[in-house]
Amino acid sequence: MKSTTVIKTSDVENFELKLRQAADTLHSGGLVAFPTETVYGLGADAFNEDAVRRVYRVKGRPADNPLIVHIASLHRAELFAEEIPFKGRKLAEIFWPGPLTLVMAGKSNIPSIVTAGLSTVALRVPKNTATLRLLELFGGGIVGPSANLSGKPSPTEAEHVLSDLDGSIDVLIDDGRTTIGIESTVLDVTFDPPLILRQGGLSREAIEKVIGHTELPGHGSVLGRSPGTCHRHYAPKAQLILVRESDSENFQRLYEDFRRQKKNVAAITHSIRVSGTSHSTRYMENSAEEYARNIFRLLRECDILGVDVILVEEIEERGIGAAVMDRLRRAAEC
Repeated sequence: MKSTTVIKTSDVENFELKLRQAADTLHSGGLVAFPTETVYGLGADAFNEDAVRRVYRVKGRPADNPLIVHIASLHRAELFAEEIPFKGRKLAEIFWPGPLTLVMAGKSNIPSIVTAGLSTVALRVPKNTATLRLLELFGGGIVGPSANLSGKPSPTEAEHVLSDLDGSIDVLIDDGRTTIGIESTVLDVTFDPPLILRQGGLSREAIEKVIGHTELPGHGSVLGRSPGTCHRHYAPKAQLILVRESDSENFQRLYEDFRRQKKNVAAITHSIRVSGTSHSTRYMENSAEEYARNIFRLLRECDILGVDVILVEEIEERGIGAAVMDRLRRAAEC
């Protein structure tokens, strides 16, 4: 199996030429993994059904899970959206490029494999210089689910992509660790008030400062309009158990119980200090942003260490903390 070609953004002298080659790879139906501010995405030409089908196959992604189309600017949204509602345009003007995906009525020429047969399309402009340049060179839209095997923790470093997909994709653009570390917020603006289908890197509070009230749809069928809501996601190999914030007594008890069972236990906390812990213990700052930047990386590290059980201290569900807790609950349920 041929190894994936890696392009490093640090190779300034040759980067533009290699990026043009990556755009050519997309035009010819190839797959290119690219960095964003949230997580790494797995890119293919959104109008090439065979290439998009390969994305599903390489990831092992269920076919009823729609894809986000990445574009270079708000102007390019007109290639995919029938109309851009007022509230959607207002948000895009402020938060694009950025960690916001907008679900809008899609044009009829979009391949159904991209939208999972829905009448809507999910669009976003990522905030990453290299990927924006790739999108400009490519000229169209690039589907971009997370560049990992379906169900595993999302990739926040190029090494995570290679761990899952080396040899299965053509090109990887390596821009180091992502800055936000958790996927984009998905907002459906075909409804009024708009629906937050997936909480993510842009907080509900920030959105509502611009357009007023939004709603959360719960567990209804409308969630199918968004990636990352209807299938197993974000899970490490180990059992993941959430412990209430600052509940140090319960955390310590669980840790000791699993150790007595000869389990290899990892602890991820921000305020709790656990006595007798191993090298698998990770303490983070008491901030949701710190959790978001590091949680997927730490879950992957636990897999490498052969951890059996991961105890994670919860964090307040405010701002990006709501998205972090959403991902942790999904991982714990798997």
